Parts: sequence; structure tokens; C-alpha cells
Amino acid sequence: MASRCELLLICVFSLLFALAQSKTLKRDVKALNEIKASLGWRVVYSWVGDDPCGDGDLPPWSGVTCSTQGDYRVVTELEVYAVSIVGPFPIAVTNLLDLTRLDLHNNKLTGPIPPQIGRLKRLKVLNLRWNKLQDVIPPEIGELKRLTHLYLSFNSFKGEIPKELAALPELRYLYLQENRLIGRIPAELGTLQNLRHLDVGNNHLVGTIRELIRFDGSFPSLRNLYLNNNYLSGGIPAQLSNLTNLEIVYLSYNKFIGNIPFAIAHIPKLTYLYLDHNQFSGRIPDACYKHPFLKEMYIEGNMFKAGVNPIGTHKVLEVSDADFAV
Repeated sequence: MASRCELLLICVFSLLFALAQSKTLKRDVKALNEIKASLGWRVVYSWVGDDPCGDGDLPPWSGVTCSTQGDYRVVTELEVYAVSIVGPFPIAVTNLLDLTRLDLHNNKLTGPIPPQIGRLKRLKVLNLRWNKLQDVIPPEIGELKRLTHLYLSFNSFKGEIPKELAALPELRYLYLQENRLIGRIPAELGTLQNLRHLDVGNNHLVGTIRELIRFDGSFPSLRNLYLNNNYLSGGIPAQLSNLTNLEIVYLSYNKFIGNIPFAIAHIPKLTYLYLDHNQFSGRIPDACYKHPFLKEMYIEGNMFKAGVNPIGTHKVLEVSDADFAV
């Protein structure tokens, strides 16, 4: 046991020694210092020294994570959130070519995301939610082939959802809610084999569910579908039941019409079904009331026949960030 502990200590000290001896890539030092010069005092006061990866007795800058590649250190993560950064998106970020995580959420960033964002080919997590970003979502995000988490919610993005997002083979979580997006949701998103969570709620989107799932085998891994608070229309197609991994279907506050198809009751893992504040009519299939997992079904604000009852306690469904932690 002692020899194993000694070996572990030797490995740790060797790693620390190597890190201490390595020099930070000049490209990353220059980029972080440019970012430092453009940010407010809340960040700058904790960024001491000229080297973001630490220098001598100085630790790495707060929110900056580095790793060793050969003889150099590179910046792999930048997490500067909830510190009231004001101003445009710091374009120097796009020079940090080894970033795997970029988290600038809950600040006051304005203007567009620069198209140079497509340079960050190693990026897995891009979190820009809760800012004041504007303009269109750049199609260059579709060049980030390793991206698994994309958070752009609670901003002021306009225009259409770029179909280029369908070129992200590893994407699991896509958050676009609470923006000013228009047009139709690209059906191409249904080809994303790993997408588990799609939230486009609270925008100005139009179209139908049938258009969204028109491709065979659409959304094979999707668990949570949030379409609420838009201008979507048409009925619920029976083909929605082909999305057999669905757990949450949130259709509230749209312009949906027609009867609820019997097939909906056969989505095996369906747990939450929100139909309220649309123009649905007829009856709810009896099988819904016998579904083994369906905990809540909201139906108010429709034109269902008398005797149709909701299911569950009717509390507002809140999904915390912790539920989608990396």
C-alpha cells in the first residue's frame, strides 16, 4: 500500500513540476490579456500577473483552466459568469483554439456572436444564456463538430434557427428559449442522433409538428420537447408517438387544434404532457388516464368536451440547470 501511495505522489509531483516548467502558448497569453483589457473590474481584480495559466507563485486566473500539451500550456476552459461583464462579445475568445468549454452566462454581453466562433473546433460546451446578445445565431456554430451542449437562451437573438445546427453530431442539449426567433424549426434537427433536450419555447416560431418530424427516424434520442409559447399550429400527428424516448412534451400557449390522437398514450416513457391554452377539442384518449408514467397533463384553455379531466397537481414544471450538468 505504501509503495502505491508513493508512486501516486511521485506522479502528482511530476505533473505539477511539468506544469510549472511549461510555458503558456503565446497565442493564449495574448488572447486572455486582450480579454482582460476589455472586461470590467469584477474580473480584472482577480486576474493577477501576465500569464493566465499562472506564473511562479501566482495561481491561474480565476475561471481559467489550462492543460499541458507537449512543452506548452494551453487554455482549455474559460468560465467567467455572473460577474456583470458589460459590452460586446470579446472576439479575442475565438483565438483560444484549444477551448473545450466557454461559459460566459449571466452577464450583460451585447451585440452579435462573431462568425469567428466557428474556429473553436474543440469546443464541447458553449454557454451564453442570460445575456443581451442580439442579431442572428451565426451558422458557423454548425462547424463546432464536438459540441454537446449549446445554451443560447434568454437573449435577444432574432431571425431563423440556422439549419446548420443539424451538422453537430454530438449535440445533446439545445436551449434556444426566450429569444425573438422567427420562422419554422428546421426539420433537419431531427437527424441529430444524440439530441436529448430541445427547448425553443417563448419565441415567435410558426409551423407544425408534422413538418418538424417529417423525416423517418426523427429525434431518436429526444426526451424533452419544449415548443411552448409560440405560434405553432395544426394538430398533434400520430407520428409523434414514434419518438419513443419522449418524457416531456410541452405544447402550451400555441395555436394547435384538433383531437388528441390515441397514439400519444403509447409513448412509453411519457411523464409530463402540457396541452393547455390551445384550441384542442374532442376527448382525451382513455389510455392516457391509465398510462403508467404520466404524472401531469395540463388541458385548461381548450375546447375539450365536458367531462375531460386533467392529471396531476398542476404545479409549474421547473427544470434546473443541475438536471443537465455536464
